Amino acid sequence: MDIASLAGILAGFGLLIATILAGGGASAFIDIPSIMIVLGGSTAATLINFNMSQFIAAVKIAAKAFKQQKEDQAALIDQFINLAQLARRDGILALDRALKDVEDSFMKNGLEMAVDGTEPETIRDIMETDVEGMLDRHKVSQGIFNALGAYAPAFGMIGTLIGLVKMLGNLDDPSSIGPSMAVALITTFYGAVMGNLVYLPMAGKLKEKSTLEAKNKRMIIEGVLAIQKGVHPKNIERKLKNYIAPHLRGGEEEDAGGNQAPAPAAPGGKE
Repeated sequence: MDIASLAGILAGFGLLIATILAGGGASAFIDIPSIMIVLGGSTAATLINFNMSQFIAAVKIAAKAFKQQKEDQAALIDQFINLAQLARRDGILALDRALKDVEDSFMKNGLEMAVDGTEPETIRDIMETDVEGMLDRHKVSQGIFNALGAYAPAFGMIGTLIGLVKMLGNLDDPSSIGPSMAVALITTFYGAVMGNLVYLPMAGKLKEKSTLEAKNKRMIIEGVLAIQKGVHPKNIERKLKNYIAPHLRGGEEEDAGGNQAPAPAAPGGKE
């Protein structure tokens, strides 16, 4: 579970509920028709822009926003080092026996191509295409939540206009103006809350997760190609550690300014 996402939603709704309860009259903020027009209207408008399969896929991908990324980049680098040592000692064909222990399907496919003798340019092209395809799919999901975030406040305003029209039709009863105005405005409230506390933050979270996943995949690409080229395991480690934050690299010192100290160059300046 991604604690940040859960904490953010709970804190946001918690503050809203606490503020409403502190002012009394919480029942005034509950109006089923207003909820229906905001949720139903924004969903309907989004479905006009996207097809049903894309919408369903976005809902499934949204679950990732509440899941903590399990990728251990340091462990992944250690795995590459071990595989590189095996390849240098016994030859790259020896990796064929070790592939059964590789759980990441993207990494496994790349190593299989390397063992099969596929050209490095072809391996990079195939794996980069996989990454770009993933990013394109994730962009669609992000677009769906951005659309929901834009439409929810708009339908909140539409609901408010409907309420105002109904209120103006009953001006002969002054006592009904106040309650009618409250019901009219509550729809705008629902739209603003859903758009700014749920939909748009969800789109931002999916973008952040997608960027991290693409970064991990590109690190895997570099690791696979380095093993195929026969790069020294130590230099593979140095190269792949550039993809992770300095404080996660382990065993490397930072200078007084908090900057990562440069790794020593390989003998002769070669890999």
